[in-house]
Amino acid sequence: MANIGILGAGSWGTALAILLENNGHQVQVWSALEEEVEMLRQDHEHAAKLPGVEIPEAVTFTEDLEGSVRGKDVVVLAVPSPFTRDTAHKIKGFVEKGQKIVNVAKGVEEKTLMTLGEIIEEEIPQADVAVLSGPSHAEEVGRRIPTTCVVSARTRKTAEYLQAVFMSPVFRVYTTPDMLGVELGAALKNVIALAAGTADGLGYGDNTKAALITRGVAEICRLGVRMGAKMETFYGLSGMGDLIVTCASQHSRNRRAGFLIGQGKTMEEAMEEVRMVVEGVYSAKAAKGLAERYDVEMPIVTEVCKVLFEEKPAADAVNDLMLRDKKVESPALPWE
Repeated sequence: MANIGILGAGSWGTALAILLENNGHQVQVWSALEEEVEMLRQDHEHAAKLPGVEIPEAVTFTEDLEGSVRGKDVVVLAVPSPFTRDTAHKIKGFVEKGQKIVNVAKGVEEKTLMTLGEIIEEEIPQADVAVLSGPSHAEEVGRRIPTTCVVSARTRKTAEYLQAVFMSPVFRVYTTPDMLGVELGAALKNVIALAAGTADGLGYGDNTKAALITRGVAEICRLGVRMGAKMETFYGLSGMGDLIVTCASQHSRNRRAGFLIGQGKTMEEAMEEVRMVVEGVYSAKAAKGLAERYDVEMPIVTEVCKVLFEEKPAADAVNDLMLRDKKVESPALPWE
């Protein structure tokens, strides 16, 4: 049994608390919001984030940030991506050398273009940092619907330890050494999901969505490989798997925000209506910045940024994508 602290009582942090307690671990969840902690202690249900999902009585809740970190075998960092650096900075004095911190948020920091794992390692150099990702909507994990993810760390020993901690009959976990690829796939697929949702909002069909998913993978692969990640990762759970579910699922906040934008709402209006952090909006500028830094062509990401931040009509963005210069699908394949 592991002693686990989860930082962040949103839908994902709550779902993981249920999973890990069911796995036999001791679980404490931290939230900065006093009213949220009191509600969870009293109701053992997060009615706003995971309605109808019962949280086991053994899961405890706290506002004590130090207590939720100090002495824990594993700390799960489940705060939204824009708050990752600030949270990591606040806890660094409580983290012991070699203590395991698992990031489960998805994003790239706009200012520095760093992945969340890199941010945590910069802020807490003494920590043993890992990342858990994959097609895993909290609404389904909390209800014990079979789900598969991938965990990556700097060493095989840490990855296999965390694999054992998280794995259950309804939550299968694979390992990979490619932490950069896992994090890039997790963050960039949210931008593509915004595009897919926008196409839905415009009234386009399955053909359009399939095209966006397929060409979106091509863009993510081009950038990721240029940055040093492995191609195989982007065709795995944290790449193609997560992209498919985020572009298609009713639970996807990124797809939902894109849908509202396709119907004519502004980015701000869409985010307000979704009422949850839309990670793709925060990652879009960072993705464009990475494309420019590494001189990689990413037309879908570019058009998403124009729609989000330059008030370009979504229909015009789709039209410009369709009318780009003729291309070869797989340039590496030779003609006979």
